[in-house]
Amino acid sequence: MAGMNTQLIELRALAAKAENRRTETGIPRVAMVQGAIPEHMLAAVYDPMINLILQGSKSMTVGDRTLRYDPATYFVMSIELPAVGTVHPAATGEPYLAVSLTLDPTVLATLLGDLPKPAGRYDHDAGFSVAAVTPELMDAWLRLLRLMGNPEAIAALAPVYEREILYRVLQGPHGWMLREIAAPDTAMARVSQAIQWIRRDFAEPIRVEALAQKAAMSVSAFHRHFKAVTNLSPLQYQKRVRLLQARTLMVASAKNVTSAAFEVGYESATQFSRDYARVFGLPPARDAARILGENRGPRAN
Repeated sequence: MAGMNTQLIELRALAAKAENRRTETGIPRVAMVQGAIPEHMLAAVYDPMINLILQGSKSMTVGDRTLRYDPATYFVMSIELPAVGTVHPAATGEPYLAVSLTLDPTVLATLLGDLPKPAGRYDHDAGFSVAAVTPELMDAWLRLLRLMGNPEAIAALAPVYEREILYRVLQGPHGWMLREIAAPDTAMARVSQAIQWIRRDFAEPIRVEALAQKAAMSVSAFHRHFKAVTNLSPLQYQKRVRLLQARTLMVASAKNVTSAAFEVGYESATQFSRDYARVFGLPPARDAARILGENRGPRAN
């Protein structure tokens, strides 16, 4: 435990220059973040990633499922999911601090090609979960982040340390997730492909029958697998993507409620407002005004 505490202290020092938004490290696919992240940035469609908490805690809600993770735990998200996040400082007041590695299916597939094939396969499990970090996994993260101070070594060593992080996760309780997304014939891979179709045309009406056919599944099997992986039905997934995009349009592009609703595919501004309030807790105009007010607040001080 003392060794892991020492590792955690050094990791915090290495990530201490992170800002309250995604901060690039100069290492491919590796980013860090610190502090109170604006709320609308935490409600987003998250890319597949491994996220290691260094300080404070974070809650992630996908559908009706909420997970909380604390220092020395890591979060695996194996597919693109519309989620609402909340970050909290440490009990002693230090700011939230985390690092993430975006998953690259090509890197994963290459690694898996070098490993023995597992005896079994897992189905009907969620595409996101939390686990406790091991000393070996923490050590690989530490060596990877140390490269920020030695940029000329990144090209040679970062791919090695990234493979080690993926290998350590593969050996852990969520290793099956990484195996599933890297194999093209799994239910999770087919759901992931369906998600790409939904996201690409999120403003257009979708037919679950057509999605199921493209995914080479029966409608009932497709719906079951989609719900198991994402904790949302295909139509609920599309609705979350639309609402998140509308929120961004109102906050970042100053769109009014009706314009945002129609732009993301709603035919009724009233229905949009009802759905929005159900997900975000406030009607769209009030929610956008609250976020904009909070964002202006710190700059005025």
